[in-house]
Amino acid sequence: MTRPIIEVEDLSYKYARDSVLEQVSLKVPEGAFLALVGPNGSGKSTLLKLILGLLRIQTGTIKLFGEDIRQFTNWDKIGFVSQKANSFNSGFPASVLEVVQSGLTKKIGLFKFPGKEHRKKVLEALESVGMLDFKDRNVGELSGGQQQRIFIARALVSEPELLILDEPTVGVDSKNVHQFYELLEVLNKNMGITLILVTHDVGTVTNIVTHVACLNKRLHFHGDANKYHSLDEKELSSIYGHGVQLLSHNH
Repeated sequence: MTRPIIEVEDLSYKYARDSVLEQVSLKVPEGAFLALVGPNGSGKSTLLKLILGLLRIQTGTIKLFGEDIRQFTNWDKIGFVSQKANSFNSGFPASVLEVVQSGLTKKIGLFKFPGKEHRKKVLEALESVGMLDFKDRNVGELSGGQQQRIFIARALVSEPELLILDEPTVGVDSKNVHQFYELLEVLNKNMGITLILVTHDVGTVTNIVTHVACLNKRLHFHGDANKYHSLDEKELSSIYGHGVQLLSHNH
């Protein structure tokens, strides 16, 4: 049996008096590609922050790699990519190489110079996302799609087993979105990295992910992507709280 990378049990969370998550339980098996979907304000970002240890658990439990999150220390096993392409400062004076290398700061140490083995890892990470030829470019000169590839390389350079991406295609044009999803497939299928993708692009991702979790305070669906794809508009509308029109995309 495939071991669970993440185990969430009866997780609830409130901001002041506002309930954001209510008794959420889910497991993410090793090697899975999970799409986390749901309407705005459904608790997706809060769930991510709890999994990443950025918020303290109020009710329930989270285990990472079989260990209670309160004792978990091996954060290098987890990579995170946010919506940086939508808000990145185009004038930021750093090369692609420097940005990716910053993902090794913890291993290299502050104010220390990287060694040959660190540079090798950086180049390998850039090659894995198809951006090796851009290593000497200023990261601010790149397109949104290219920047997101760089941020993925930055997350990959520490060789994580789990990669979490929070709506990474925000600000990326449709052509590059397609290529971006192809990259995620390669990372999952060829490199064996477990992925969690927070997205609103439901119609596209159901063709590339293995599992779907649909969150709206409570977990309304959690299972195989094919089963999610078979839900009708009425069932989806009850989850989202408003009318949903299904769109099918050929990947």
